[in-house]
Amino acid sequence: MATVKLLTQKTLRNGPSSFPLFLRERRLLFNSLRAFSSTGVLSPPSTAVVYDQHGPPDAVTRIAQLPPVEIKEDDVCVRMLASPINPSDINRIEGVYPIRPPVPAVAGYEGVGEVHCVGSGVKGLSPGDWVIPSPPSAGMWQTYVVKEKSVWHKIDKRIPIEYAATVIVNPLSALRMLEDFVDLKSGDSIVQNGATSMVGRCIIQLARDRGIHTINIIRDRPGSDEVKEKLKKLGADEVFSEKELEVKNVKDLVNLPEPSLGLNCVGGNAASLVLKFLRQGGTMVTYGGMSKRPVTVSTASFIFKELSLRGFWLQKWLGSDKAKECRVMIDYLLALISEGKLTYDVELAPFEDFHTALDKSLGKLGSQPKQVLKF
Repeated sequence: MATVKLLTQKTLRNGPSSFPLFLRERRLLFNSLRAFSSTGVLSPPSTAVVYDQHGPPDAVTRIAQLPPVEIKEDDVCVRMLASPINPSDINRIEGVYPIRPPVPAVAGYEGVGEVHCVGSGVKGLSPGDWVIPSPPSAGMWQTYVVKEKSVWHKIDKRIPIEYAATVIVNPLSALRMLEDFVDLKSGDSIVQNGATSMVGRCIIQLARDRGIHTINIIRDRPGSDEVKEKLKKLGADEVFSEKELEVKNVKDLVNLPEPSLGLNCVGGNAASLVLKFLRQGGTMVTYGGMSKRPVTVSTASFIFKELSLRGFWLQKWLGSDKAKECRVMIDYLLALISEGKLTYDVELAPFEDFHTALDKSLGKLGSQPKQVLKF
């Protein structure tokens, strides 16, 4: 109690503005003391990226030291190895994502870690094992995470950490969209915009592995010829810039079966270009809106082409009792990675350089690979 008294005196000296933070610190301290008295088993203290309110990520996030927490009978304490900065993480911090933890919160939903210790009732996991949260779970941007054993999925330690940390949100989205909307067979074609995104690159490679052709749309920018070559090396059949598709009949540009599936993560004109490629009765799936412009569909597309517009949100798929199926898919994707059939560009960023990695993810430093925090 002497520690609490000293903290109180310090808070009062610093003024009333520091009092809410003190209350949180005192609550964490009391929780730790209770945990020690009831079980004697505590995690190590953790360094975390936290936010106390929603807002611009570069303004509301901070690095904080969190005290040890109790490790209960069914808990696993994991020392995090790496965790990516995904757009959905940024949206959660901003407060605009449909599902977000209450504040104050530790950020991050995906990653890979090494088991540090386990509760007395845990079977099947041991210190040293590598695990990922499956489905993804809140609070991954910290050095130690304690969650129930059911959260963690054991994986092969030979997987590079940057791939293990990022296998769910983007590669799994690509896989589900290829499987869930249209019955695609070898020799079929699909069309997508946002082909340079991580999901877009995964779609190209997963389609290639299944004998499915891809027509890919990229934005107009300097160095587009180099981008096209990189995508073709991944397995892309055709790659066009948006400007190149300003023709009367885009289908005359390709010698492939008309696509039955289109994938849209941009919106605006880029979505309209996807629709132009689709065959009669085709389906366009929207999973993002990078341009922040609406999807506009001509009346003729609905009436005469009978096109279908669908949406995909991985969080909803994961939340529909898909935990077991999710893990089967994860193992399948990790196997492709091990075989060199699925690759993508990421940059490992030291955890202490979090704010630089965040600036890169926010686009402040130009086009950058996906940032993965390395703890």
